[in-house]
Amino acid sequence: MAWSWRYEAADGTTVTGPAETFGSQADAESWLGQTWRQLAEQGVNTVVLLEGERVEYRMSLLNE
Repeated sequence: MAWSWRYEAADGTTVTGPAETFGSQADAESWLGQTWRQLAEQGVNTVVLLEGERVEYRMSLLNE
């Protein structure tokens, strides 16, 4: 199953972001570690890690 990220704004609505897919959870998390600042600058407040359609977890990109 492929791994991907869903991107959300502060109000929880889905926003457009890179349509990357990954072969493993580790690859997806590594990619996010390299790009989270750019995503936050583009208005992404929260990311959701998906394995196919299943939600693995949600994570804020904000320094709270």
